[in-house]
Amino acid sequence: MDWLISLATFLVNEILSQPAYLIGLITAAGLIALKKTAGQVVGGALKATLGFLLIGAGAGLVVSSLAPLGGMIQGATGAHGVIPTNEAIVGIAQAQFGARVAWLMILGFAVALVLARFTPLRYVFLTGHHMLFMATLLTMVLASSGRSSVSVVVIGGLLLGILLVAMPAFAHPWTKRVTGNNSIAIGHFGTAGYILSGAAGQLVGKRSRSTEDMKLPEGLRFLRDSMVATALSMVLIHVIMSLAYLAKAGRATAFKAFAAEGGSAATDVGNYVMQSVMQGLQFGIAVAVILFGVRTILGELVPAFQGIAGRLVPGAVPSLDAPIVFPYAQNAVLIGFLASFLGGLVSLALLTWVGHPAFGLALVLPGLVPHFFTGGAAGVYGNATGGRRGAVVGAFLNGVLITFLPALLLKVLGAFGKENTTFGDADFGWFGTLLGNAAKAGATGGSIAMVAIGAVLLGAAILFQKRVVDTGWDPGARRDAFLRRAAPPEPAAPPTAVVRTHTKIAPPAGAPTPPPPPEGS
Repeated sequence: MDWLISLATFLVNEILSQPAYLIGLITAAGLIALKKTAGQVVGGALKATLGFLLIGAGAGLVVSSLAPLGGMIQGATGAHGVIPTNEAIVGIAQAQFGARVAWLMILGFAVALVLARFTPLRYVFLTGHHMLFMATLLTMVLASSGRSSVSVVVIGGLLLGILLVAMPAFAHPWTKRVTGNNSIAIGHFGTAGYILSGAAGQLVGKRSRSTEDMKLPEGLRFLRDSMVATALSMVLIHVIMSLAYLAKAGRATAFKAFAAEGGSAATDVGNYVMQSVMQGLQFGIAVAVILFGVRTILGELVPAFQGIAGRLVPGAVPSLDAPIVFPYAQNAVLIGFLASFLGGLVSLALLTWVGHPAFGLALVLPGLVPHFFTGGAAGVYGNATGGRRGAVVGAFLNGVLITFLPALLLKVLGAFGKENTTFGDADFGWFGTLLGNAAKAGATGGSIAMVAIGAVLLGAAILFQKRVVDTGWDPGARRDAFLRRAAPPEPAAPPTAVVRTHTKIAPPAGAPTPPPPPEGS
């Protein structure tokens, strides 16, 4: 009997509690359910396991890059500064919560499939990395409030499942406005920003023409590469903050900023600046490693989920990642990114002036990656309902959201609130903050409050689906009607010249043949 206990202990402690192995086993189970060959099952499970290990390796690089930057921001401004990067905070959290995140994600996807099958919310969320990110956030919030692992997984799984079907429903009228049909839904946790952008477009863009009538410079197209955009933004932030720290702390202190963990102190100003540049590039590499790990996992895990969902929820609408809307208005993507980034800069100034002194909020520095993806998508939604003005105003408001909401979220993340990074997209901010404050009501009261929040969200989504989505409401109908009335009338076609013709009638049978025409006629 001892051998059985030893075997069970081994399975629990060495396999099921190790998130990398757990992810591999989940992937293998999904591929077996899809009747893949033994080689495909083994290969898929191994790739998913390696992908998870890559996330951990990238997280170590992120921590080593952000540590000196956090010290420089603190020294230069007196405030805690963070750079929202979903992949970075998820990578850091995996070391402590990996197994709970995996189980929560499995339960959440199962709950979402049940809700999609038996409620009007027939959406299947297939953006796997955002599923992983939200599962990590829920685990962090619930675990930081002192709840047991079972409570974290059960409550978090229910809430995740509700979010996976509710958020695509709330955004769907605007998504249909973008795509023109009901073929896809948005499956990305920047949904609050997209809805706000679409609503802002309705208010400000009645007379504004589409962004797609504009010609934008080709020189800005390189920003669409996420690795380049991340490295560029981090190099700029590192250099600016290092110079500010140098001016405030002096050479003797500033030159030691990068000397931790085996690094060497700067020898002069030029060397100090170039160390800052290298740290920014290292962060870009770290995020690229984490992204590759996430894609490696999801390249095997998502097809398994998708195949299972297709069998359990026939006729469901797939909810896909934010870039799925980019082809519908490519100029709006770039305009939205720039407007969102501007909103982030303005919000950073407000945090510095009011938010930190009055409320102790951290300074949230705008990163190019969250502003590109969520700002670009917000630009598309704003353009769909309000043309150029809608794209600019809507994306600007998105930039405000993804600056203030992460600052509020840090207040409920416990020890993780002191990290130099956090979640960057709007839905992580508002939902995590709401749950974190509800959890403060105590073990029982907090759990009841969080479940109640999920129930209200689910009920509101079902009502919205029935009363708004299913009735075919079009948020851009008024703008279309105005543009049709304002369009100049088409010029009338010139009158067609009348050409008189005579019908040639065949002679009756037996009539004599007429003589040939004279020559020269």
